[in-house]
Amino acid sequence: MDILIRELRAGDEACGTNIDGSFIVDSALVLQLKGHEIGYTVEDRPPWIKSYDDEQLEEDTAVDYSNYIGNPHQIIYLALADDRAVGQIVVKRNWNNYAYVEYIKVDKQYRGYGVGKKLIGQAKRWVKDGGMKGFMLETQSNNVRACKFYESCGFVIGGFDSYVYRGLDKYRDETAIYWYLMLEE
Repeated sequence: MDILIRELRAGDEACGTNIDGSFIVDSALVLQLKGHEIGYTVEDRPPWIKSYDDEQLEEDTAVDYSNYIGNPHQIIYLALADDRAVGQIVVKRNWNNYAYVEYIKVDKQYRGYGVGKKLIGQAKRWVKDGGMKGFMLETQSNNVRACKFYESCGFVIGGFDSYVYRGLDKYRDETAIYWYLMLEE
């Protein structure tokens, strides 16, 4: 399968809105602090389907990405298969000289073909060219497949916050996990 990774261009703003980023939640990371290292085990959970698109607030549904085009401080890369957007990564320069991955998603029909790794690889070149020290991102403890993906790309857990998602639902059983990938100088 040929996958082309390219920067978002004018006229592409709606490109990627049809990517199905939903996933099955059937387990969660249980974090453990061992000295200065954060480890985890995986605990099975009753399965359900999660989609971040379902959680968007009404005012967030029409996102304008035009300010990413030609902006040296933020960028969007698209993964295309036969001119169809099948993946997307949104990255911006953060205040601490890291690149912050706002999100990365790959259509569920194209997972397992290396699309996510290609998106990370392209973003890594942008980060290096921009003189940043590495990446940071956040995901949830119940998105185990994403956590395993980030780990396979060389990311490590740098921290977590068990209260972030309680603002949405005080009984919500999700922990925000902060992942980092340091680049070689």
